[in-house]
Amino acid sequence: MNFLRHVNDLLAFLLELAALAVLGYWGLKTDSAVPVKVALAVGAPLLAAITWGLFASPKATIALPLIGVLVVKALVFGSAALALHALGNRALATSFAVIVVINIAIALTVKSVGDR
Repeated sequence: MNFLRHVNDLLAFLLELAALAVLGYWGLKTDSAVPVKVALAVGAPLLAAITWGLFASPKATIALPLIGVLVVKALVFGSAALALHALGNRALATSFAVIVVINIAIALTVKSVGDR
């Protein structure tokens, strides 16, 4: 079970990095003036990273109940999936969302089994 937890934690980290990258890329690809593109390319991932660090990371500054953490994760990962969809990558957006749901389900299952 430890191996599964470590692999799943690595996948979670990679999904978080992918979400930040997608949000930045989405910002650059918007149909806006260059200053707006730059602001979105920097601001969207920065906002996601700050929100994640405050509420959803393992060492979050503000401890939320599980439902709050899941809402934050849904907002960050959902934003990335919507950004992929807006970029025209519907299959990738769906795949990303499915992988995120599986990753979170495994994390919750491994945690609850380990708590027993």
